[in-house]
Amino acid sequence: MSKIYYISVEEAAQNWQISERSVRNYCAHGRVEGALLEGKIWKIPSTAQKPERKPRHSSAEETLLTFLKREKEAGLKGGIYHKIQIDLTYNSNHIEGSNLTHDQTRYIFETKTLGVTDKAVKVDDIVETVNHFRCIDLIIEGAHTKLTESFIKQLHFILKSGTTDSQKSWFRVGDYKMLENEVGGSETTKPVEVAGAIKSLLKEYNSKTKITFDDILDFHVRFESIHPFQDGNGRVGRLIMFKECLKHNIVPFIITEELKMYYYRGIKNWKTERVYLRDTCLTGQDAMKAILDYFGIKYE
Repeated sequence: MSKIYYISVEEAAQNWQISERSVRNYCAHGRVEGALLEGKIWKIPSTAQKPERKPRHSSAEETLLTFLKREKEAGLKGGIYHKIQIDLTYNSNHIEGSNLTHDQTRYIFETKTLGVTDKAVKVDDIVETVNHFRCIDLIIEGAHTKLTESFIKQLHFILKSGTTDSQKSWFRVGDYKMLENEVGGSETTKPVEVAGAIKSLLKEYNSKTKITFDDILDFHVRFESIHPFQDGNGRVGRLIMFKECLKHNIVPFIITEELKMYYYRGIKNWKTERVYLRDTCLTGQDAMKAILDYFGIKYE
């Protein structure tokens, strides 16, 4: 196997004749194949090609993604961006065992502090909540980009940075697992086979001419069965689903506590009976449609 050589953002900017800011944006949006973020420094493979510029459209449709980007940039409170940040973060973390309440999650997002609490709070719950907010920003900014390994790894890097796990020698933040793991009592892909399995899954998914609701669910089930990271697979997987719904103008959904057990059952039975997971996610989609109706956002 040939050794990979990396160059800096400055060197890539000179090679591609663009600004360093543009290079960083390309990397952050997963458009530079193989780019890695170490701390705050991007490492770019010397063989990486300059991403092609996307054509600008004279008139943009007012989709959910349009609203999210505009409200994110404006720092608007009380809008759809504000609500999705809190609801998606609270529910996805809660499924994985976070003890923070919805109000505490909202308080952290709005004030960058926890507020007064009469119960002990795990530091990791706070760190992963803040990190999850950043992950949502990444999927909004990178919604229209092709799903790549580097983008998926970047989500995991952001989610798990600064956690207790990140201090363990066997835990790889932003990279695939070193030790075998399982999900729901079922075996997952062995560490040595993960990279190949993810590449194969992405190649098949990205080759589709039109992505459907079922395609996104199928990708999610297969991603979770691979379980590529030591921890954080569920949250990364649900973030990917949300991103892909935004990209393909499909109403996204949030798996709540009420839907959790149906969601797990749906994943487990997907190969033999798709209706379980599909109906669960459609229920979540109906809840999202009610929110979009409230904010006056059109959807198909």
